[in-house]
Amino acid sequence: MLSGVIARKYGEARLPDGTINIKFKGSAGQSFGAFAVKGLSLRLEGEANDYFGKGLSGGRISILPPHATVHGGFVAKDNIIAGNTGLYGATGGELYVNGRVGERFAVRNSGAIAVIEGAGDHCCEYMTGGRVVVLGKTGRNFAAGMSGGVAYVYDPDHTFDYFCNMDMVEINLVEDTASRKELLELIRQHYLHTGSALAGRMLDDWGRYVEDFIQIVPIEYKRVMQEEQMAKLSQKIAEVQRDY
Repeated sequence: MLSGVIARKYGEARLPDGTINIKFKGSAGQSFGAFAVKGLSLRLEGEANDYFGKGLSGGRISILPPHATVHGGFVAKDNIIAGNTGLYGATGGELYVNGRVGERFAVRNSGAIAVIEGAGDHCCEYMTGGRVVVLGKTGRNFAAGMSGGVAYVYDPDHTFDYFCNMDMVEINLVEDTASRKELLELIRQHYLHTGSALAGRMLDDWGRYVEDFIQIVPIEYKRVMQEEQMAKLSQKIAEVQRDY
């Protein structure tokens, strides 16, 4: 409802990031932060039910364990704190979850950025855009029908290929400079917005941790991106030759 009011009042102009910041504590019901628009930031200390971040449209959502539980021995990366079908149909914005999420995370995501610490089955199903980082284990059928966007998964045991649906994607090491910078910045933002202990350890020893990340990219999406890069390079060469 709040996002609807913002959209009606400001339309395409929207609000600057961080204009409205709301903090919650406790257990959120279904569809927490659904359709959150740019300028709206929601921070939940507790847990969320299914469909959290559904249709996210430019806002920012952070979900993290209560402060007391963290200091009481709660290990975020080993516990589910958000339910199934999170980030369904998102078109933009950011989501950071300091813990694991349920099944079918980021289904049909077309533009949002998300960092989570583990996921159930069918993560990134039918994804067409955006970025998803998983700092822990995933369930089966990862990337089924994924035609766009990029995912990064921490895979120290080198077993991820068993859980990934390879029909439309390929798995690569994170070797090029641009991808490493992107991944590092996403994990840095996750730490900034959730205080994740796991993200903190990774940032402190980045040179070691980055070697165990893999990148999942749709085959056709990668081809199109390469063609666009080549076109831009050819244009630059033509401009230099013309100036010369």
